[in-house]
Amino acid sequence: MKRIHLICNAHLDPMWLWEWEEGAAEAISTFRVAADFCEEYEGFVFNHNEVILYKWVEEYEPALFVRIQKLVAQGKWNIMGGWYLQPDCNMPSGESFVRQMLFGRHYFQEKFGVIPTTAINFDPFGHTRGLVQLMTKAGYDSYVFCRPPQSDCPLPADEFIWCGYDGSEMVGHRAFDYYASERGKAHEKVKKFIENYPSREEGMVLWGIGNHGGGPSREDLANLTKMMEAAQEAEIVHSTPEAYFRGMAKTNSPLPRYEKDLNAWAPGCYTSQIRIKQKHRLLENELYMTEKMLSSAAIQGKLSYPRDQLHDATCDLLTAEFHDILPGSSIQPVEESSLRLMDHGLELLSRLKARAFFALADGQPKAKEGQIPIMVYNPHPHIIKGTIECEFNLADMNWDMDKYTWPLVYCGDQRIPSQVEKELGNLTLDWRKRVIFHADLQPGQMNRFDCKLEMLTGRKKNELHANNRKIHFETTELEAVINCETGLLDTYKIHGKEMLEPHAFQPIVMVDNNDPWGSRVQEFREINGKFRLMSREEGMQFSGLSENLLESVRIVEDGEVRAVVEALFSYGNSFIVLMYKLPKHGTEMEVQVRVQWNEKSKMLKLSIPTLYKDASFIGQVACGVAKLPDTGKEAVAQKWVAVISESNNQAVTCINDGTYGCDYKDGEIRLSLLRSSAYSALELGIERPLIVQDRFLTRIDQGERIYHFWLNGGPLAERMEQIDREALFHNERPFALSFFPSGEGELPLPLMQLSDSAVQLMSFKQAERSDDYIIRLFESTGLVREFKLSIPVLGIVQKLAIGEFEVKTLRLNLKTKTLMETTLMEMETH
Repeated sequence: MKRIHLICNAHLDPMWLWEWEEGAAEAISTFRVAADFCEEYEGFVFNHNEVILYKWVEEYEPALFVRIQKLVAQGKWNIMGGWYLQPDCNMPSGESFVRQMLFGRHYFQEKFGVIPTTAINFDPFGHTRGLVQLMTKAGYDSYVFCRPPQSDCPLPADEFIWCGYDGSEMVGHRAFDYYASERGKAHEKVKKFIENYPSREEGMVLWGIGNHGGGPSREDLANLTKMMEAAQEAEIVHSTPEAYFRGMAKTNSPLPRYEKDLNAWAPGCYTSQIRIKQKHRLLENELYMTEKMLSSAAIQGKLSYPRDQLHDATCDLLTAEFHDILPGSSIQPVEESSLRLMDHGLELLSRLKARAFFALADGQPKAKEGQIPIMVYNPHPHIIKGTIECEFNLADMNWDMDKYTWPLVYCGDQRIPSQVEKELGNLTLDWRKRVIFHADLQPGQMNRFDCKLEMLTGRKKNELHANNRKIHFETTELEAVINCETGLLDTYKIHGKEMLEPHAFQPIVMVDNNDPWGSRVQEFREINGKFRLMSREEGMQFSGLSENLLESVRIVEDGEVRAVVEALFSYGNSFIVLMYKLPKHGTEMEVQVRVQWNEKSKMLKLSIPTLYKDASFIGQVACGVAKLPDTGKEAVAQKWVAVISESNNQAVTCINDGTYGCDYKDGEIRLSLLRSSAYSALELGIERPLIVQDRFLTRIDQGERIYHFWLNGGPLAERMEQIDREALFHNERPFALSFFPSGEGELPLPLMQLSDSAVQLMSFKQAERSDDYIIRLFESTGLVREFKLSIPVLGIVQKLAIGEFEVKTLRLNLKTKTLMETTLMEMETH
């Protein structure tokens, strides 16, 4: 006889159209009603997930929490899923997904003594394939989701073997008719399932009032009881996801394989509320970098590892990854409170990072007379070549208008390329300095640089000039031409090979609507208009100039490290300041985009037309590299995207520091910068208007937003070998600070070094439940590798092997000075 497993749940968004306090109130109410029914109805099982809801119940109604603990022990209440919450399942990094599971598993094991084996993410809008490896290594064997629907993501079946980038496999299950049921109609949903799947031996139906909680109702339980008693051809039982998958496995039904992402419904959510996305990326970067710095200092006895404060900052990050916060589909008060939440995490981390920095500056010699030291901590286990920026004060103010102090940067006795650029402040005084220098940073340690001061007669003048209305920049490696008539990049040659078509970095305005999800679209390709270069008069007015009439394309900096060109654009009521930072060393060009946006119901993209029409489009995703659509369909990626041409053996790569949406077609990358939809306006059917506009309605992402991109190109294999490391450098940026050390103490040794730069250090932190340390590594190129891992302070040198796109977790025992492989959830392997 066939068996139908009824999974009662109460999907509850902790915040969405409501703020978290209302979410907490509804969680308590829903859990209380569910507990009553578990105690009253024989055989009934209630399923629920998400640590954050249980924590609210534990804090605000502890007696109810104790009841739930008893019900779990009796098998009447099932801890489902076991994650901290249901996050967006595309934008968090691989390490963030690990923490969602780690914090969830540890909490539920500690409070309830259970470890679920079926992961659930009912409500997120898409799911990266990189999850498969992480979930299987966390101990999950199955995954239940609802979106995207078949129309947006065709699957060979609603139940399939989902395959990860590293070869991992698990059962994926797209739930029948989503996760909820209307009040009093759960039995109708079960009947509909039986009619649709008459030959299925094991079936699963999710039911319960959801979205704002509710769960089981007395009416539904009565109807389902009647159905169970009357059923003759099927056994209908209250159950759990784990019980369903055990039953399914016994049928030995072969399942088709699926080797792609589960994407994507609502692609607009990868751009909406960009402030949330940028701050989320910043919090990720600061958390994982600060952990590395603190681990180095703590292992060498420089400080005590601040586990509790890091735990709080991590919880801030995990909460901000909720699938209606990070995608930008919540109301404005939730947006503001989420920014405040992440600021709390960032403030905690800024203090901890400073504590680690000063501890790791121990043993540095005193500065020589007249010199100003700059300390730069490189948290990465590889040598990093890059541009460092640091501001500091001179010993005293120079009031002499005819003289100007110029710092020269040295590494030991060797002078390195450096220049002085305009400081962030605006005092017209020779006192505050912003120094830019190009340096090689040694891995996992503090790097020391010293500034020697020269007194010049006036400031150095720019050597780069416009000629025939073009700015022609050239080094032995790079040639770039910026058109003064358009403000756009017309040439980008690397070692003589052109990479782009003219008019690169054109800001384009797309036709859009007021739905922040983009729930009824798959692409944003229709151009509404383009930003144009301001006239000299417009540029003067926009810049606040009252006397000097400057060009709207101008060279604002030029030195040994880089030249900086600024271009001013306008469209409608909006403005853009585009800054090209052209390198004197290497081929990587930074582009900063400062947008002042005042448009409604439109989308802003940045166009980068490459020469490679036959190329593929790929991007970084959690613990993998995905082939992205080449049809103009909106895509999601993380720290970088690339156009790769195998026929030309070339690649063009673009790194970002907080954007996720993009599209590609006919060689052109379009980076999605922002949308200006209404808050939480969702397409609910053709008979309903999207919004009712009888008053002023606020739109998302009005005002100033700032973006950074790093463009590079070159031979295909070389670019693919380097891009992940470069993206990590630009996101987890080495921390630079001018600091005069005491000269006392001992110099710390490097934290860690890896012999293969394609192997990335995802995490180096103290274990959650012991004094051991956890090291997590990731192979970023899809190749099997052998390498050496060194921890100089402990005298450890160990040879390791890692598979293609493999995540490898190691446990470091300080007492025995041993390093051994462990599980993703920090359990010992046997």
